[in-house]
Amino acid sequence: MAFHLDLHHPVGTAQEAGSAAAQWLRSRSPGLLVALAVAAAATAAGTALPVVGGPVFGIVFGLVVAVVLRPGPRMRPGIGFASRPVLQTSIVVLGATLSLSQIADVGMGSLPVMLGTLAVALAGAYVAGRLLGVRGDTQLLIGVGTAICGASAIAATQSVVRAKESQVAYAVATIFVFNVAAVLTFPQLGHLMGLDPHAFGLWAGTAINDTSSVVAAGYAYGGDAGSYAVIVKLTRTLMIIPIVVGLAMWAARREAAVSEPAGAGDAAQKRRLPWRKLVPLFLVGFVATSALTSVGVIPAAWHPALTAVGTFLITTALAGIGLSMQPSEIRHAGIRPLLLGAVLWVLVAASSLGLQALTGTL
Repeated sequence: MAFHLDLHHPVGTAQEAGSAAAQWLRSRSPGLLVALAVAAAATAAGTALPVVGGPVFGIVFGLVVAVVLRPGPRMRPGIGFASRPVLQTSIVVLGATLSLSQIADVGMGSLPVMLGTLAVALAGAYVAGRLLGVRGDTQLLIGVGTAICGASAIAATQSVVRAKESQVAYAVATIFVFNVAAVLTFPQLGHLMGLDPHAFGLWAGTAINDTSSVVAAGYAYGGDAGSYAVIVKLTRTLMIIPIVVGLAMWAARREAAVSEPAGAGDAAQKRRLPWRKLVPLFLVGFVATSALTSVGVIPAAWHPALTAVGTFLITTALAGIGLSMQPSEIRHAGIRPLLLGAVLWVLVAASSLGLQALTGTL
């Protein structure tokens, strides 16, 4: 009996995989190359003017390029890749420069300020939202986004309350405005107030909304403010879990109150939480690389190089965020959500400093 070896399927599978990988690379290369070019220019500018720093120049240069050149659909996949996966990778890389004992110490030390600012943001969203006439899911999304971690918290909240797309857009655009404002103003305000790197890192980590803006402001400030701010922010990100679980229960009760008893089970079935999204993989990676540093697998001699790589990745990510921003998103958001975002931004920033003073961490 002749033996026949059919290699057609494995070869075909390999070819399909290679073709898919090549297509993936081609779709992302144009936008990613632009983001890298902007990041390179921003890094050079940050080296010449370290008080501002490469990450800040990254988002500013990205915004300028977006307004002048208006990147089209061909650029969007690569710009999107720069603004999210690259940022997440930078956090994992920076985790390799920190030990788990440092993370535990910073997380516990920042807990009173973190919980206090969380309460201020949520209570402020309720009161100020009523006064400004920003109600419903828009009010909730802006409050949670300000309290925890910007767009990520908004996305997690939207997954359980099912807000309208326009409301999500309003909230994200509002949060983005004050992220940019924080990156540009917090380092200068910190220097004017004479904050040491730890105090500034705690302030940035608790009072700035989005992770990208926290790391940009922290590393622009200098010293170890950046790494401290990252740890505080990532610890604050964990607050997504209890907040979203509570919102899911509230949303289920709200729906049950207006649904027929027969449909209540179906509603609960549809509203299952996406647990894998509540604890992002980059947070797991951050802890994993920190664990490797803690046990000595990653030597301290590598830390300067890893910090440089991580900072460049952050700059690339911020360049991508700047490139992806469309001025129309801000115009469509209207004035009242922006006013609510401004009120919450000021309240959280002031309460963070006040709580630091009360707890002796300022």
